[in-house]
Amino acid sequence: MSRKQLFDRISDMEPLLPEDRDGKLAGLGLEVLRRAERLRSVLHPVTRRGVVDLVRSMNSYYSNLIEGHRTTPGDIDAALHRKFTGNREQRGLQQLHWAHVETQRWMESELVGLGTVELCSAGFLCRVHHEFYNRLPEEFRVLEDESGAKHRVEPGALRKSAVSVGRHVAPAHEHLPEFLGRFADFYGPRVQGTPQGLVAAAAAHHRLAWIHPFLDGNGRVTRLFTQGWLQCAQASSDGLWTLARGMARHQTDYRVALSNADERRLNDFDGRGYLSDRRLSEFCEFLLTAALDQLNFMQELLDLDRMQNRITGYAERGEAAKDLASGSGLVLREIFLRGQIPRGDVARIIGVSPRTAQTVTGRLLAAGLLISDSAKGPIRLGFPSIAAGSYFPNLFPAGDG
Repeated sequence: MSRKQLFDRISDMEPLLPEDRDGKLAGLGLEVLRRAERLRSVLHPVTRRGVVDLVRSMNSYYSNLIEGHRTTPGDIDAALHRKFTGNREQRGLQQLHWAHVETQRWMESELVGLGTVELCSAGFLCRVHHEFYNRLPEEFRVLEDESGAKHRVEPGALRKSAVSVGRHVAPAHEHLPEFLGRFADFYGPRVQGTPQGLVAAAAAHHRLAWIHPFLDGNGRVTRLFTQGWLQCAQASSDGLWTLARGMARHQTDYRVALSNADERRLNDFDGRGYLSDRRLSEFCEFLLTAALDQLNFMQELLDLDRMQNRITGYAERGEAAKDLASGSGLVLREIFLRGQIPRGDVARIIGVSPRTAQTVTGRLLAAGLLISDSAKGPIRLGFPSIAAGSYFPNLFPAGDG
């Protein structure tokens, strides 16, 4: 029997959850939930919205990095404002980033009114794929195989051919509806904010990648799906952290753990499914540990006193270099603590005339350090790429400016 034929039956995907006899995985899941709830409470709600936008962008950056595409925060900033460079290769990376961010934004909105069971459905997964590829130019919808033959990637369409990823030969395309149906039936009811629900999220991440439902874009869809699961399970801290950073920072370990979980049952003590229970357990442990690492990172990064000092320090350096108007640091600090302020408060904060205050405010708005929804509306913090490295050290790898 050929290896391809081995994955014609949905039972070939078992086990769908590791046994976790000692409760170690559930313990990790519980700790993720606890730390996610703790992180949710940091920052003023208005300031938090701006940070969430930055984290969403960071999620795209690291997802692209896992795919081998490296962009800079400056290019990312420009892409989100639809300002694409004339360089063809660089523009392509910007378009990938913009498409990912917009797809995640769409997904987050959709999940608010969507039943958690629907998250795991083939229909929703196809919609995520469609949203991403429908935002890309035609050149990104063409895939060249090892023989040089070209295939068009149809947005939202399940693949219609056999594929292999490394040593893994994905299930036969004729049987994708059955595999995805089993995936939805099993995992859908487990999208819950419980320790076991997070173990299931980790297992589902691997099994969706294993099914490999699309001709291309499976990694992106799988990572977006897992981010969506965390949102539905109330474990995303309202978008203040991203698992993709943990995967990208330990990319070799991530890929090895994914590949190992493709293995067949090792011996008679390795569960009762066709695939290895032990390897699936190891993958779940890797993903949940990566989640804890990222939660700890963001908790420390968003510590109120430390972040306040970094914002003020950045502004004071700008004032000293005459890049920012005097008093900018006081204004940014006050807005950080209060979330947003009326424009008229700036004069009082820095003790100057309304006319001078307008100049200070105007320069901060022009630099993107402040943003507002209207010409006379309240002002709140912005997080442009020029300040991201100072406000949020280590958010992006060193050297990515």
